[in-house]
Amino acid sequence: MDLKAPGTCSCGALHLRWRDLGRGTPVALSVPVRAWRRERAQGRRPKRFELSVKLVKDESLLLPRASFSLAPPTPPEEESVRNHNLSLLPLPKPLSSTDLSVSGHKPNIRVAYQGCPGAFSEAAARKVHPDCQAVPCEQFEVAFKAVQLWLADKAILPIENSSFGSYHRTYDLLLSHSLHIVGEVQLAVDHCLMALPGVKKKELKRVLSHPQTLGQCEIALSKLGIIRESFDDTAGAARLIASKGLGDVGAIASAQAAEIYGLHILEDKIQDISFNVTRFLILAREPIIPRIGCPFKTSIVFTLEDGSGVLFKALAVFALRNINLTKIESRPQRKCPLRVDDDTDHGTAKYFDYLFYIDFEASMAEPRAQNALSNLQELELVYLSRD
Repeated sequence: MDLKAPGTCSCGALHLRWRDLGRGTPVALSVPVRAWRRERAQGRRPKRFELSVKLVKDESLLLPRASFSLAPPTPPEEESVRNHNLSLLPLPKPLSSTDLSVSGHKPNIRVAYQGCPGAFSEAAARKVHPDCQAVPCEQFEVAFKAVQLWLADKAILPIENSSFGSYHRTYDLLLSHSLHIVGEVQLAVDHCLMALPGVKKKELKRVLSHPQTLGQCEIALSKLGIIRESFDDTAGAARLIASKGLGDVGAIASAQAAEIYGLHILEDKIQDISFNVTRFLILAREPIIPRIGCPFKTSIVFTLEDGSGVLFKALAVFALRNINLTKIESRPQRKCPLRVDDDTDHGTAKYFDYLFYIDFEASMAEPRAQNALSNLQELELVYLSRD
């Protein structure tokens, strides 16, 4: 059945409640009522069934599968005993004015990050939410899915480093998942070369770390002249050396990772540029509400139709409205990377077809930002997304 508006309905012995998803999209609920009735007719206790939730019009939004138990009504005598037992349980503490006060962070909020404990992403998460429950994830995509499946409240992922540039994997995942950018944080990153206690720098034959980290320490590693091997994350490299007892292998990670896994720091701050900063994005299931009166940054993604000066015209809609652009990033379209041009004098030419990511300093509540995006659509640009 298609539920067109928030509310409730009854289906046999089931009472369902649903809500609109905030995008005007109806939700389809599929309930195995016949299977439930068959279980009862045979005198057996009904099993646990799944309530399938899916979008009717927009299949791009991933939703978790909810489950509930279809059980016969509890007899009155058992209900009274159960209520008596529940009355003996400790009740939750009532909210006080202190609980309702606005604070800079939400206690015990679950923040997913890529890496192991001791990773720089974990430090960024605790910089934003000092009392958070950090949720380590093996891959970037796992952190995205952890938020989508309600295993975490937010995710924090690196997007750009001042020395080595963009984290392209994060850009690609932003389009393939339905999370929203709700903030960002910058973290000063100091890389340390570490190994097992007693191991000297000259005894190292290999060094493990994240590819971005290896690139940020190019000069120091070239002087050492040792083999570089990429690893999923910096703290994971430190943990591997400690767990396997690799005496001729070093890791580049944070000082906190060395402390956690019992490694000895051979040299600290080995990055090429001393002032090394990584910018992280904070992602959540729900977007923030744009408003006027405080600094806002908006991110959009679009692709361009073919033509001369189209990119210039796209950027001009912001310049004409005095909107400052803080970031421009281009990524080839994976599904259709090549564009064919048959108008050339020397035969067919093929060009990469790009997606353009732009960050600008304005709120979507401001008329100038709204007019800028309207102008983009008038230029026949294919507008994809904004946060």
